[in-house]
Amino acid sequence: MLIGELSGRTGVSPRLLRYYEEQGLLAARRGGNGYRVYDEDAVTTVRQIRALLGAGLSTEVIREVLPCAVGELPSWDVCPELVHTLRQELASMDEKIDTLRRTRSTLATYVPGQGQGLCQS
Repeated sequence: MLIGELSGRTGVSPRLLRYYEEQGLLAARRGGNGYRVYDEDAVTTVRQIRALLGAGLSTEVIREVLPCAVGELPSWDVCPELVHTLRQELASMDEKIDTLRRTRSTLATYVPGQGQGLCQS
């Protein structure tokens, strides 16, 4: 199928589809006219990419875990590399959450009613 059809079937713009290809997430052949031609399984791949992006994974991480994805949601063929990568991502997210909580707590001390506040009335 051509990029326009893939876009229509997935709801993803042709621009994003080209980006996914540049990132090594989506494969296309070139027809004799130079147009991108996608296999039927590209629809599932794009839906997997969207789901993984929605889970907060970067395109770099998705490139690593995509070979283990099965189905559109996706579910997983559990391979050691996948488990390791996802554990690293969870640890990274936990660290970011902890940092945000500390930052929020500090900021709250500057808001009246949330802590001491900056101005004493």
